[in-house]
Amino acid sequence: MDGGHRGWRACVLGGAVFAVCMAGTTLPTPLYPLYQDKFGFSELTVTVVYALYAFAVIGVLLLVGNASDAVGRRPVLLCGLGLAAASAVCFLCATGLGWLYAGRLLSGLSAGLFTGAATAYVMELAPEGGASRATFVATAANMGGLGCGPLMSGVLAQYAPWPLYLPFVTHLVLVAGCAAVLVRLPETVRELRPLRTVRPQRPALPPRVRAVFGPAATASFVGFALFGVFTSVSPEFLAESLGVTDHAVSGLIVALAFFASTGGQLAVGRVGVRRSLPLGCAGLLVGLALLAGALVWDLMALVVLSALVGGIGQGLAFRGALSEVAQASPEHQRAAVISALFVVAYAGISVPVIGVGLLTGPIGLEGAGLVFIACMAVLVSTAAAYLLRRPAPART
Repeated sequence: MDGGHRGWRACVLGGAVFAVCMAGTTLPTPLYPLYQDKFGFSELTVTVVYALYAFAVIGVLLLVGNASDAVGRRPVLLCGLGLAAASAVCFLCATGLGWLYAGRLLSGLSAGLFTGAATAYVMELAPEGGASRATFVATAANMGGLGCGPLMSGVLAQYAPWPLYLPFVTHLVLVAGCAAVLVRLPETVRELRPLRTVRPQRPALPPRVRAVFGPAATASFVGFALFGVFTSVSPEFLAESLGVTDHAVSGLIVALAFFASTGGQLAVGRVGVRRSLPLGCAGLLVGLALLAGALVWDLMALVVLSALVGGIGQGLAFRGALSEVAQASPEHQRAAVISALFVVAYAGISVPVIGVGLLTGPIGLEGAGLVFIACMAVLVSTAAAYLLRRPAPART
């Protein structure tokens, strides 16, 4: 096997490890109604449990988002897999709300370690000249893994015994397999430094990255905000307004949004980075409009279309953003800069989701959803106008 084939094999295996870890972060999504029935908590609590994960991700990215640039990619990723396993154990042991908080916190810590380090690792494992394809592998592994989580848990919860246990046992087995794969993959950081050299990151960027980071971060925030609401409150909306209590169906609808994102990322190679960001914002705007229609008229078809169109828009915007930021970053700071992009993205997941949870009590889930959609529509329209005035520079 020549070096090119070995490089792509390692790149794909690294992407598979990335996907398994990210699947664990969305695994509880279709199970929240079951936990609500078991422990008796409100929709606000669901959004807080969900958002706790995002805050943990942001904390890790800010404090040790550059750790893999110093100590190497593999040690950081192995630590992330350990935290993912610990999260699954918390859900398996859950006898009250505190276990769910602990599980989501550990899941966020795991994702925080993985997002920047695994993205950089997958791109660095690829053969020379394969940067564009490797970027797709990394982003597809991220979004594909996020989509596989609710799909797997929804199917197991609906059609297999022990709905609150079997999904996490399955994930533990997958995590163990990923750890065995990871120890056989090569390290890509050439100059390793001691862990004590890692310092918390200030919200600063290298000068050569700043020109592209603004529009990239804006598009990422809006896309992840839409996904945040889908993954936190859509199962409850399906059950309350549409009478859909099938966990497999609710998991599939959430998964469709992430899988559509992967399709949107694949389309960036055809439309180009310059056009992918504004086109992605347009897709997000249409997806938000379809979601508003679903809330007003209680139509399942519009929910599915919203997931598909919004997911494609998010994928276009996210891969274009990641490509621009990664290419503009100095090699020794790449993971840190990618982590900064994810800080903005995960802020989009957490803050709007908590807002929806707070509004659900006084105005209901549908009213809260419409307020969220209106706010995000204003933001995505502003972002699109900004991107059209100051488009990202074209790259070959």
